[in-house]
Amino acid sequence: MSHKRAYAGSCHCGAVQFTAAVAPGAPLYRCNCSLCARKGALILEVAPADDLTVQQGWEAMSLYQWHTGVAKHYFCATCGIYTFHQRRIDPNSYGVNPGCLEDFQLAAHTIEDVDGANE
Repeated sequence: MSHKRAYAGSCHCGAVQFTAAVAPGAPLYRCNCSLCARKGALILEVAPADDLTVQQGWEAMSLYQWHTGVAKHYFCATCGIYTFHQRRIDPNSYGVNPGCLEDFQLAAHTIEDVDGANE
């Protein structure tokens, strides 16, 4: 079994700083739901939820929820960067914006399209 790698992450302005433990080859998702399609971000799965730790900045984040209210989408209230969200389909996991992670190599991960618009 491969060990997860801890990546340091942050928003653009640095107000929000976190670490995400990522399994080797973890899939990246491109979701077509109304929110994901508009923000255009890829989503990296981090599970279980304990593998995401916010070191600073909870107070700097805004929370956005809609529809069922289960998913919790977090973004920096200062710079507007989407950092991560607690997933509706599995509230014990997070979707992380891989663009926020230092030294994350997109080429090492597959990108899967998911139909969030109809799930």
